[in-house]
Amino acid sequence: MTSSEQTIEIVMDEKRYSVSKHKLIEQSDYFRALYSSGMRESAAESVRLRGLSAPGLELVLQFINTSTVQLSSETLEDLIETASFLQVTSILKLLQSEIKQENCVDLFQLSEVYGMLELRKACLKFMSCYFHPMLRKEEFRMLPVPLRDQIREMRLKGMASLVAVGDFTTTCLDLANQDETWSMLRYDEVEQRWKPLANNLPSDMTNVRGYGSAVLDNYLFIVGGYRMASQEISAAHCYNPCKNEWSHVAPLNQKRSNFKLLAVSNRLYAVGGHCLSTVECYSVEQDSWTCVSSLPDPLAEFSACECQGKIYVLGGYTARDRNTSVLRYCPASDTWSTVRSCSAHVRKQQMLSLENTIFLVGGYTHELDSGQRRLSQTEDMLAVQSYNVQTGEWLQLKENTSKSGLNLTCTLHNDGIYIMSRDVSLPTSLEHRVFLKYNIFSDAWEAFRRVPALGQNMLLCSLYLPSLL
Repeated sequence: MTSSEQTIEIVMDEKRYSVSKHKLIEQSDYFRALYSSGMRESAAESVRLRGLSAPGLELVLQFINTSTVQLSSETLEDLIETASFLQVTSILKLLQSEIKQENCVDLFQLSEVYGMLELRKACLKFMSCYFHPMLRKEEFRMLPVPLRDQIREMRLKGMASLVAVGDFTTTCLDLANQDETWSMLRYDEVEQRWKPLANNLPSDMTNVRGYGSAVLDNYLFIVGGYRMASQEISAAHCYNPCKNEWSHVAPLNQKRSNFKLLAVSNRLYAVGGHCLSTVECYSVEQDSWTCVSSLPDPLAEFSACECQGKIYVLGGYTARDRNTSVLRYCPASDTWSTVRSCSAHVRKQQMLSLENTIFLVGGYTHELDSGQRRLSQTEDMLAVQSYNVQTGEWLQLKENTSKSGLNLTCTLHNDGIYIMSRDVSLPTSLEHRVFLKYNIFSDAWEAFRRVPALGQNMLLCSLYLPSLL
């Protein structure tokens, strides 16, 4: 501070603080209004303040003098109260960049007390972005349920995007650098082409097969599986599209592969696996897996999905015979029951649900009752079937006879089931990948031209991506 610069003495509770008048006017709307008012106080060389805390005032004056401030949970409310009273808006803006998991609930509650709308909005956005880590904090779980639901729903704003995970080359992505590989792609539905999303797949997920995947609260979970020429694994990873980053979550209690991972009522369920009948449930709040009721028998090549808050398991093989039972798991009672028996044996299908209807995509269907023809075990075509869980009605929907129903990945997205499958060109028997859509309302197929060819171990899902991605 130069000798020619005028200073103002601020007095509170017999403590005195010397501050540059120029900086007070520059940083505080309160002092700017005071010194431009023309009142007698505007000419005084000291200002007396009342009703503020000394720690809060000292922090605000420190910021006015140095443009820096040290935040701590003990003095956070004092700082906000004083900054709000003196209308030091630059501090309030600075707080938006200092939001962390440790302080965001406190900042949110203070923003409501002092009517700081921009800080409140920033806190809500932060808690939505880090929703699952926040669920593990007691202070967040103490917020009103409607508010927590609002924060959860904020993760589902905007347009959902198709996302593919795998080991991709860029030969079909129209990129300048054709040598770079990508682990995640997103589909631009306007331009109808795939674009890079990320290549930050954790190294311990490379070359993992037979994993389970599910989307919960707009987080993508990839769990378990096995590594080529290695054993099964229990590792669990989570992708947060809001930050475009992966993180580890608690591993399974039991290593498993070729199982089904399902999101049901804000939890994840790992169902079965190779030679396994056990089922594990993942709690986001506790970041832990617990064992629940097992399948009646270990199943191989079975299918499963969530529908109306329950888990449905169809097809596959037990150790003794074909499984023709429709099994249903109720999380509330932790019990399995047999809903009905099927006249056809299905295996290797992908299962999805919409309201009270389950869709079975691809795989093999073998008719056990000769009264009505269905696909035989030797036929390989892309078929879609539906099963109504309320009426028990089965429908054979429109087939796509030119495409394979095996080794596919699919997801429910907007008005259709989007499928990545393979096609075999006759008579050369050369395989190439195809990208299709089955419209569940019109019972019609649509093929797309641009496909991320040469990809391996692919997964297709639907996520809400922020616009910056």
